[in-house]
Amino acid sequence: MAPPETDADPLQDRFADVFDRHYEHIYAYAARRLGPDLAEDVASETFLVAYDRRAGFDPARGDVRPWLYGIASNLIMRHSRAEARRYKAYARGAEPDTGPDEAELVPGRVDAGSARAGLAAALNRLSLADRDVLLLVAWAGLTQAEAAVALGIPQGTARSRLHRARQEMRKALDSDTEMER
Repeated sequence: MAPPETDADPLQDRFADVFDRHYEHIYAYAARRLGPDLAEDVASETFLVAYDRRAGFDPARGDVRPWLYGIASNLIMRHSRAEARRYKAYARGAEPDTGPDEAELVPGRVDAGSARAGLAAALNRLSLADRDVLLLVAWAGLTQAEAAVALGIPQGTARSRLHRARQEMRKALDSDTEMER
Protein backbone atom coordinates (compact mmCIF):
# COMPACT_ATOMS: atom_id res chain seq x y z
CA MET A 1 0.00 0.00 0.00
CA ALA A 2 1.39 3.40 -1.05
CA PRO A 3 1.82 6.07 1.59
CA PRO A 4 -0.81 8.78 1.54
CA GLU A 5 -0.02 11.78 -0.64
CA THR A 6 0.67 14.97 1.28
CA ASP A 7 1.24 18.58 0.32
CA ALA A 8 4.34 18.65 2.54
CA ASP A 9 6.51 17.21 -0.25
CA PRO A 10 5.32 18.53 -3.62
CA LEU A 11 8.26 17.02 -5.57
CA GLN A 12 8.26 13.55 -4.02
CA ASP A 13 6.53 11.78 -6.88
CA ARG A 14 8.02 13.97 -9.61
CA PHE A 15 11.67 14.12 -8.58
CA ALA A 16 12.89 11.52 -11.07
CA ASP A 17 11.18 13.49 -13.83
CA VAL A 18 12.70 16.75 -12.55
CA PHE A 19 16.13 15.13 -12.62
CA ASP A 20 15.63 13.68 -16.11
CA ARG A 21 14.39 16.97 -17.55
CA HIS A 22 16.94 19.31 -15.96
CA TYR A 23 20.19 17.46 -15.22
CA GLU A 24 21.78 18.05 -18.65
CA HIS A 25 20.94 21.77 -18.54
CA ILE A 26 22.33 22.22 -15.03
CA TYR A 27 25.45 20.28 -16.04
CA ALA A 28 25.92 22.39 -19.18
CA TYR A 29 25.54 25.61 -17.19
CA ALA A 30 28.08 24.45 -14.60
CA ALA A 31 30.47 23.28 -17.34
CA ARG A 32 30.39 26.69 -19.02
CA ARG A 33 31.18 28.37 -15.73
CA LEU A 34 33.64 25.92 -14.19
CA GLY A 35 34.71 23.46 -16.86
CA PRO A 36 33.75 19.83 -17.26
CA ASP A 37 35.88 18.58 -14.36
CA LEU A 38 33.85 20.37 -11.71
CA ALA A 39 30.55 20.48 -13.60
CA GLU A 40 29.60 16.90 -12.93
CA ASP A 41 30.20 17.37 -9.21
CA VAL A 42 28.19 20.60 -9.13
CA ALA A 43 25.32 19.15 -11.17
CA SER A 44 25.15 16.04 -9.02
CA GLU A 45 25.35 18.03 -5.82
CA THR A 46 22.62 20.37 -7.11
CA PHE A 47 20.21 17.46 -7.32
CA LEU A 48 21.30 16.02 -3.97
CA VAL A 49 20.59 19.38 -2.33
CA ALA A 50 17.32 19.71 -4.25
CA TYR A 51 16.25 16.23 -3.18
CA ASP A 52 17.08 16.99 0.45
CA ARG A 53 15.14 20.26 0.27
CA ARG A 54 12.30 19.09 -1.97
CA ALA A 55 9.71 19.36 0.80
CA GLY A 56 10.51 23.06 1.07
CA PHE A 57 9.87 23.77 -2.60
CA ASP A 58 6.75 25.87 -3.00
CA PRO A 59 4.92 25.06 -6.26
CA ALA A 60 3.30 28.51 -6.04
CA ARG A 61 6.75 29.91 -6.95
CA GLY A 62 6.24 28.42 -10.39
CA ASP A 63 8.62 26.23 -12.34
CA VAL A 64 11.28 24.23 -10.53
CA ARG A 65 13.96 25.33 -13.03
CA PRO A 66 14.89 28.69 -11.37
CA TRP A 67 15.06 26.93 -8.00
CA LEU A 68 17.53 24.37 -9.40
CA TYR A 69 19.65 27.08 -11.04
CA GLY A 70 19.68 28.95 -7.73
CA ILE A 71 21.06 25.89 -5.97
CA ALA A 72 23.61 25.40 -8.75
CA SER A 73 24.65 29.08 -8.59
CA ASN A 74 25.25 28.82 -4.86
CA LEU A 75 27.39 25.73 -5.37
CA ILE A 76 29.28 27.40 -8.22
CA MET A 77 29.99 30.36 -5.95
CA ARG A 78 31.95 27.97 -3.74
CA HIS A 79 34.16 27.30 -6.76
CA SER A 80 34.66 30.96 -7.68
CA ARG A 81 38.45 30.64 -7.80
CA ALA A 82 38.15 27.88 -10.41
CA GLU A 83 35.73 30.02 -12.39
CA ALA A 84 38.10 33.00 -12.25
CA ARG A 85 40.99 30.82 -13.49
CA ARG A 86 38.82 29.64 -16.38
CA TYR A 87 37.98 33.21 -17.45
CA LYS A 88 41.64 34.21 -17.18
CA ALA A 89 42.57 31.27 -19.41
CA TYR A 90 39.95 32.38 -21.96
CA ALA A 91 41.27 35.94 -21.76
CA ARG A 92 44.80 34.69 -22.53
CA GLY A 93 43.40 33.00 -25.61
CA ALA A 94 43.49 29.48 -24.24
CA GLU A 95 40.44 27.46 -25.09
CA PRO A 96 39.93 24.46 -22.81
CA ASP A 97 38.68 21.20 -24.28
CA THR A 98 39.07 22.04 -27.96
CA GLY A 99 39.57 19.49 -30.67
CA PRO A 100 41.33 19.91 -34.00
CA ASP A 101 40.10 22.84 -36.12
CA GLU A 102 39.18 22.60 -39.78
CA ALA A 103 41.37 24.94 -41.87
CA GLU A 104 38.47 26.88 -43.39
CA LEU A 105 37.09 27.78 -39.95
CA VAL A 106 40.33 29.21 -38.55
CA PRO A 107 39.81 32.90 -39.53
CA GLY A 108 36.33 33.01 -37.98
CA ARG A 109 37.55 31.27 -34.87
CA VAL A 110 40.44 33.70 -34.47
CA ASP A 111 37.98 36.63 -34.57
CA ALA A 112 35.62 34.87 -32.18
CA GLY A 113 38.54 33.92 -29.95
CA SER A 114 39.72 37.51 -29.60
CA ALA A 115 36.19 38.67 -28.78
CA ARG A 116 35.82 35.79 -26.33
CA ALA A 117 39.07 36.80 -24.62
CA GLY A 118 37.78 40.32 -24.00
CA LEU A 119 34.43 39.04 -22.81
CA ALA A 120 36.07 36.48 -20.52
CA ALA A 121 38.23 39.20 -18.97
CA ALA A 122 35.12 41.38 -18.51
CA LEU A 123 33.24 38.46 -16.91
CA ASN A 124 36.11 37.98 -14.52
CA ARG A 125 35.96 41.66 -13.52
CA LEU A 126 32.25 41.47 -12.66
CA SER A 127 31.20 40.98 -9.08
CA LEU A 128 29.95 37.45 -8.40
CA ALA A 129 26.44 38.83 -7.84
CA ASP A 130 26.34 40.63 -11.21
CA ARG A 131 27.96 37.65 -12.99
CA ASP A 132 25.41 35.21 -11.56
CA VAL A 133 22.45 37.20 -12.88
CA LEU A 134 24.04 37.73 -16.30
CA LEU A 135 24.98 34.08 -16.77
CA LEU A 136 21.65 32.76 -15.55
CA VAL A 137 20.00 34.90 -18.22
CA ALA A 138 22.57 34.46 -20.99
CA TRP A 139 23.68 30.85 -20.52
CA ALA A 140 20.87 29.18 -18.60
CA GLY A 141 18.15 30.97 -20.56
CA LEU A 142 16.26 32.17 -17.50
CA THR A 143 14.23 35.33 -17.65
CA GLN A 144 15.24 38.21 -15.43
CA ALA A 145 12.36 37.35 -13.09
CA GLU A 146 13.40 33.68 -12.96
CA ALA A 147 17.00 34.70 -12.23
CA ALA A 148 15.72 36.79 -9.32
CA VAL A 149 13.81 33.78 -7.99
CA ALA A 150 16.83 31.52 -8.50
CA LEU A 151 19.09 33.83 -6.53
CA GLY A 152 16.49 34.77 -3.92
CA ILE A 153 16.74 38.49 -4.67
CA PRO A 154 14.13 41.12 -5.56
CA GLN A 155 13.39 41.59 -9.26
CA GLY A 156 14.61 45.18 -9.10
CA THR A 157 17.96 44.02 -7.77
CA ALA A 158 18.23 41.44 -10.55
CA ARG A 159 17.35 44.13 -13.09
CA SER A 160 20.06 46.52 -11.86
CA ARG A 161 22.68 43.74 -11.63
CA LEU A 162 21.85 42.60 -15.14
CA HIS A 163 22.03 46.17 -16.41
CA ARG A 164 25.48 46.69 -14.82
CA ALA A 165 26.75 43.40 -16.19
CA ARG A 166 25.49 44.15 -19.69
CA GLN A 167 27.17 47.55 -19.60
CA GLU A 168 30.49 45.88 -18.75
CA MET A 169 30.06 43.39 -21.57
CA ARG A 170 29.27 46.21 -24.02
CA LYS A 171 32.40 48.08 -22.90
CA ALA A 172 34.46 44.94 -23.50
CA LEU A 173 32.96 44.47 -26.96
CA ASP A 174 33.40 48.17 -27.78
CA SER A 175 37.08 48.10 -26.74
CA ASP A 176 37.65 45.01 -28.90
CA THR A 177 36.01 46.82 -31.82
CA GLU A 178 38.18 49.91 -31.21
CA MET A 179 41.35 47.80 -31.18
CA GLU A 180 40.41 46.25 -34.55
CA ARG A 181 40.20 49.66 -36.23
